[in-house]
Amino acid sequence: MEIGRIAVLGAGQMGAGIAQVASCAGFPVVMIDIEQKYIDRGIQTIEKSLSKLVSKQRMTQEEADVAISLVSTSISREAAADADLVIEAIPEVPELKFSAFKELDSICKESAILASNTSSISINDIADSTNRPERVIGMHFMNPVPIMKLVEIINGSETDPEVTSAILTASEKMGKTPLQCNDSPGFISNRILCPMLNEAILAFQEGVAEPEAIDGIMKLGMNHPIGPLALADLIGLDTVLHIMNVLHEGLKDDKYSPAPLLISMVSDGKLGRKSGEGFYKY
Repeated sequence: MEIGRIAVLGAGQMGAGIAQVASCAGFPVVMIDIEQKYIDRGIQTIEKSLSKLVSKQRMTQEEADVAISLVSTSISREAAADADLVIEAIPEVPELKFSAFKELDSICKESAILASNTSSISINDIADSTNRPERVIGMHFMNPVPIMKLVEIINGSETDPEVTSAILTASEKMGKTPLQCNDSPGFISNRILCPMLNEAILAFQEGVAEPEAIDGIMKLGMNHPIGPLALADLIGLDTVLHIMNVLHEGLKDDKYSPAPLLISMVSDGKLGRKSGEGFYKY
């Protein structure tokens, strides 16, 4: 089972990053989105990132030119028809994911692997939207994709081991370190990370320490590159809340209950960096 052509569904920050690392690995990639303006923005993101890598002498201008030449674009999902692997990177809304996979299942050739970049939605639920659950898998890239080494590979209960093997090989070709887990709420990354962020929010809510102290203690004492509250702001407090709800509902354990302060901040529109204010102002 060999992967040649790749389609990336979504030209946002994650989709553009995935398209970039795939093209840098020599894969022909088609990046698909619903409007040309999103496509244009995605191409600009890739060009800017490649230019930065060239300036840091991590690749040559010739290599960057070859990489961008391997990226084609489309505003039609029909462009994924010839792909051996489709990586979905659209917004983290279950209904959007399910409908996208149902459509891809009807468009793509029978041998195509359908992968999701989801950070929290069940791979089994996504696979149930298709007639090929054995060829559905999770490829959870970390942000920023060109920099972060990990790809969290999530096997559904019906994922074919040959599909997993092909995805591990493709991930390694992209310069990533793929590590596997089985489908479960939050997988591994967010099952461990988000409760830590939630606990930091609870500590602040209870007046145990100020944000600067909480973050400073975790950075200086635990060697974390960024403190938990600053990281929550970076991820987006709405996203953190969504994942905590997924964990709470999926694992049926109140230790995953989202902090009341987190709920109220999201309700007030304080989402972190993307809104200009969270635990810090931006």
